[in-house]
Amino acid sequence: MELMDPSHEQQLDGSEPAARISSLNGAVVGLISNGKENTLPFFDRVELILRTEYGVSEVVRRIKKNYSAPAELELMQEALGWDAILSGVGD
Repeated sequence: MELMDPSHEQQLDGSEPAARISSLNGAVVGLISNGKENTLPFFDRVELILRTEYGVSEVVRRIKKNYSAPAELELMQEALGWDAILSGVGD
């Protein structure tokens, strides 16, 4: 599995990337969808792979309320309890 970083190359002062987890085995992984139609089959497959090939213990699936806006504060606060997050768009 290849992970890609879609962020802009410019780093803001004081911003540091999150620490990487050493393994997905036993991890809680959040999948955040933008709510568009094509995210459902994509995340179904991602969840299957995470559970069967990487030993993820729990997959939490959430959908943003507005596909073109950042995730809501409540969702971001919930995500603090997850070990890893994948965010996807359905275009």
